[in-house]
Amino acid sequence: MTLLVTGGTGFVMSVVARAWLDRDPGACAVILDRAGLDAAAERHFAPVRDRLKVISADILDPTGWSGALDNAHVTAIVHGATITPISRGSASEAKRQPEAEDPARIVDINLMGTVRMLEWARARANVKRFVYVSSGAIYRHNGPDWSGEPLPEDGYVAPLTLYGISKFASEMVTNRYADLFGLSAVSVRLASVYGPMDRATESRNFRHVPNRVAHMALAGETIRPNSLEPVGDYLASTDVAAAILALLDAPRLNYRHYNIGSGSSQTIGEIIAWAKERIPALKVEVTPGEDANIVQDVSLKGGMWSAYDIARIMRDTAWRPRPGKEAFHAYMDWISANETK
Repeated sequence: MTLLVTGGTGFVMSVVARAWLDRDPGACAVILDRAGLDAAAERHFAPVRDRLKVISADILDPTGWSGALDNAHVTAIVHGATITPISRGSASEAKRQPEAEDPARIVDINLMGTVRMLEWARARANVKRFVYVSSGAIYRHNGPDWSGEPLPEDGYVAPLTLYGISKFASEMVTNRYADLFGLSAVSVRLASVYGPMDRATESRNFRHVPNRVAHMALAGETIRPNSLEPVGDYLASTDVAAAILALLDAPRLNYRHYNIGSGSSQTIGEIIAWAKERIPALKVEVTPGEDANIVQDVSLKGGMWSAYDIARIMRDTAWRPRPGKEAFHAYMDWISANETK
């Protein structure tokens, strides 16, 4: 069996490709990505490199990759190639609006890249399942209607950014291709992901709160959040990969859209407390000023910022997320073992 992973040299998709290869010594994978393997990706894939093919090409130009894929005997596709233009983290970064820098490219890659991949997939009978990697950015900033309930897949969709708009449009296009051509295709809406292989790449240069806290704690830096109260549904990339593989494996899927998250929300204060269990000397100074090195909007506590309902994937597969603290500590261990200081 051969899995095609688009965007597979980046963050989450590289973890998906490695998880696919790790679980079956007879499996192969193909990565289609404009970027080749950087040093981190080379190290990441080294144990399985003999079963991995990397095609460096522009997803918008099928003449550069369709022929190579035709010879790869692809049986399933995880389409994760995307541009993620998010700017949030420190006080200075929060002032940037990266979508304004090249808006047309965001729509081209995120939407038309999906169309190009679906066009290729629909004509290949060997492709048994297509998973489109979407985002919680398709949801609005408030909801659900009853306080304390997790955010379901039905309703509450109102993307405000070009990233979210292009992701939702791609979901709808994926659904229509599935109906027109008999594809077994689903979309997964990821909550806020951190974890192994989280690093700056050409298409994504953003770090969620757990990444920042883990690195600062291990480096002995003082953490200066603007508040301890902002929340998010944070999930490790290794758990996301396991969830996607579970959806690839499922003999029957009952839905077109699946949330993938932890199923709960964590405050910045809780994540810092997890870090202090490993680094008791960690210093924390809450500051609303320009010297804040973790900045989140304290008013964003509902909608896409709150806990995601994961009942669908738990009904259709055996996948379950790890407890938040366990996953976070495992990530701190991974950083210590794998990242050059």
